[in-house]
Amino acid sequence: MYYDGHVHTPFCPHGSNDTFEMYIEKAISLGIKGITFTEHAPLPKNFTDPAPAKDSAMLYGDLNNYFHKLQEIKKFYRKYIDVRTGLEIDFIEGFEQETEDFLREVGPELEDAILSVHFLNVGETFYCMDYDENVFNDMIRESGALNSVYKNYFTAVKKSIKHSFMSYQPLRIGHITLVNKFQKLFPADFSITEDIHDILKEVSERGMSLDYNGAGAVKPFCGDTYPSAWIVKEAHKRKIPLVYGSDAHSAKGLGQGYEKLEPYAKLTSPLLLD
Repeated sequence: MYYDGHVHTPFCPHGSNDTFEMYIEKAISLGIKGITFTEHAPLPKNFTDPAPAKDSAMLYGDLNNYFHKLQEIKKFYRKYIDVRTGLEIDFIEGFEQETEDFLREVGPELEDAILSVHFLNVGETFYCMDYDENVFNDMIRESGALNSVYKNYFTAVKKSIKHSFMSYQPLRIGHITLVNKFQKLFPADFSITEDIHDILKEVSERGMSLDYNGAGAVKPFCGDTYPSAWIVKEAHKRKIPLVYGSDAHSAKGLGQGYEKLEPYAKLTSPLLLD
């Protein structure tokens, strides 16, 4: 049995309409002993969603319903599975204060949180970097080179780790190689080793954990976990906790990529050891 620390919900505009109950019943059938629902948190009010469909995150007006539904679910299923309340928080450069204010507001409701980078500023224009291969290609064109996109992404990830959100700091960093999502279409001919070592050093020094995300393994243009096996080995050397996350956006997505994970990696969430 294992723990899934990165799961989305029917509150996700780009996900499915599968109910919380459908997710949990599927999780129980897979032998999952614990699950954290980490819906995409509402974006800062002064930030315009750059995704073409404007569907990157849940609506602010849905937050109370989201938290209330999770409280009901936790009570109903507490004898069968450990359900945790969480959010996936976006780190967006230039909007750190708004994000901190939001975390202070919702922090008392949260038992877990992931801090992720999805939005990159290229030439004073934000892009939702993982939206699709066309948007990613636009970013390459505007950046001038694929290497520039990677550098931009890893720089943002490092800033997300270093930034302090005070008492409600998310302690798990999401899919640190999400920039590889379209690697089969846009293969890198350069090394990312230095950036990865810098990221792992910062994560280790701050006592954070990593989202060991299986979603990339089932993406047609990726075919690999976020992060890759060699990065997991480096994280393991540094004793950085790795928490499996399916990043499921439907009940059938639970468990995706799990068989691709490195077997020696520490996959049990610290939340389940108390």
